[in-house]
Order: sequence, then C-alpha cells, then structure tokens
Amino acid sequence: MKATHAHFTVLVATILVSCCFGQEFATRQKSPTTENLRGVSALSNGVAWASGTHGTYLRTLDGGKTWRAAQVPGAETLDFRDVEAFSADVAYLLSAGPGDESRIYNTADGGKNWTLQFTNPDSKGFFDCMAFWNSDQGIALGDPVNGKFELIVTEDGGKNWKPLPRDKIPPAVEGEGAFAASGSCITVEGKNQAWFVTGGKAARVFHSIDRGETWQVTETPIASGRTRGNDSSGIFSVAFRDANYGVIVGGDYKNPRDGNANVAFTDDGGANWKVSRISPQSYFSAVAFTSRHDNGVLAVGSIRVAYTGDFRKERWAKYMELNLNAVSFFPTGDALAVGPNGTIVHFATMR
Repeated sequence: MKATHAHFTVLVATILVSCCFGQEFATRQKSPTTENLRGVSALSNGVAWASGTHGTYLRTLDGGKTWRAAQVPGAETLDFRDVEAFSADVAYLLSAGPGDESRIYNTADGGKNWTLQFTNPDSKGFFDCMAFWNSDQGIALGDPVNGKFELIVTEDGGKNWKPLPRDKIPPAVEGEGAFAASGSCITVEGKNQAWFVTGGKAARVFHSIDRGETWQVTETPIASGRTRGNDSSGIFSVAFRDANYGVIVGGDYKNPRDGNANVAFTDDGGANWKVSRISPQSYFSAVAFTSRHDNGVLAVGSIRVAYTGDFRKERWAKYMELNLNAVSFFPTGDALAVGPNGTIVHFATMR
C-alpha cells in the first residue's frame, strides 16, 4: 500500500538497549549503512540478509558481528521492502512502489550479480511483500487493481513469475490494501498454505490451502481504518508457527500509541481470530514466532519492541521503546531486527 509508516528517528541509543534489558536480551550491532532498512531474513550458520532504501542490501556471515552493504546496480532509486534468503549465495529482493518501481531481483552468488526477474507491468499496481515455500516456489502480493489483489507465483526460482487467476481471489473492499512496512504482509507454511493480511478500510486475512489457486477471506477483530476513520490502520504483519497457530499485528502507524485491538491470534488456521489479551498494545509493523515448537513471539514497531513466551497471556514478558521495522529468527532462537538509519538489533535466544 502506498501509505506506509513514515521514517521515524531512533528513539533510544544502544546504551539504553543494553542497560534496560541486559546484554543477554538485545544488542545494537554496528551497521555499515544509514539507509532505512525494511526487510530481514535470518538463516542458519549465522547467515542473514537485510534490505532497504536506495537499492540497498546487506549480508552477514557471522550472525551480525560484521555486515557488508552494497547497492543493486540500476536499482539505486528503489526501496527494497522485502528480502527472502536461502543461503549465503541465494536471495530475493522485492522493491515496493507504483508501477514499474515494483520489482523482484535474485542473486545466486552472494550479491556479486543480480538478475531482474520481474517488473510490474501495470502502472496502477503496487507490490508489497513476498514469501517462499522453498527456494524455487514463491508468491508475491500487490495492492488491488480493479477491485482484486494482485498475486504472482513462481515455480522455477523466479525465472518466470505468473499471475494467479483473478476470479478465485475474493474482491477487495474499497480502500483496502496491504502494507509494505516489513515484507511480512504475506506468509506461507508447509507445501501449499499461504496467508496475507490487509489494512486501510478493512483488516482481513486471506487464506489459501492450494498455493494461491483459491482463497478464503476472514474478518478479524483488528481495528481498521473503517472503524478508526483513516487509511493508516489495519493489519501489517502475519506469522504462523504451524498450520494452526498464527498471529497478526498492526495498528495505526500515524498514531502508534493507540492501544486498540492491534494483536490477535488463531488456533484453527485462520478461520477465527481472537484479540490477544497482551498489554500494552501499540502499533506493530512485524511479528515472528521464536520457533516452530512454542508460542513465543517477538513483535516490533516504530515505538516498541515486545516479547512474550505465550501470545495468549495477559502481558508481554519484556518490552522496550525502540524503532524497528522488521524481524526474523535464526534457527538457534536468536533474532535480528532492522529499522531506520541502518539500525540492526540482535536479540539473544528466547526459548
């Protein structure tokens, strides 16, 4: 969605991060860039990628102790809102923007060379996020054009991206869209399942069990722009631990301290959603599960980072004021989160 949250300044310095929660919880890493970072993808063996403004991408091979930053040639004006990585060599970047500013790039050699795989051909279109079942099979989401969300898929590692049948996608509500805030407005699970979330004049979850061929849509209790009277509210991020348990987060990015219904969960694959009792609630741009084996989640946003060992409980176990956009977990249980001014924060194991 074209209306994404503005560039906020970092609210606390590194010393505040470490003094309030201890070195064992959060440590700000040395960043080689001052770009606004929007996407992050953490893998095994300390490999992680990040992405941001002005065609920027970052890569670490040692868990974030050292990062290398570079620009994709020819993409210097683009805003990479999402990165999906599979190894130290293989990664995909999605840029968000109107018309042909929405693109997908791929590297197979650690960023030495990049291939432009997809350029949005519709001047009315605006792509927001992507997700992959594996390194070959992926899906990307764009805002509605002529009343239907745009969805494209690949089966061959991005060599070909094809649009999904529009007649099987439920119509969008007027004023409904997706938020390109963190690269996490769509997620996948298993071999065939996918979910994407919306904001603006509706706050809904779309679910497919057949890799996007057909979709069902569900209303949620997350407060939308329809109830709040603006276009800056709704669901910004979705994460699923398995085929049943999922979490959605959002809020109003223009009024991030609004504590209305901004966190909800499902235990039936998204057929029904319940407001989480966790407090305090605020605007969150991204959420991720700590592992596939428990109910721990970490949520980040422009004013607050919050962690809980069980998203169904009444309070967050830890929270802190810090401005971050996106989050991703290593298999070890450590996490990386990124934000404005090149901010990179490492969160220690939370299992």
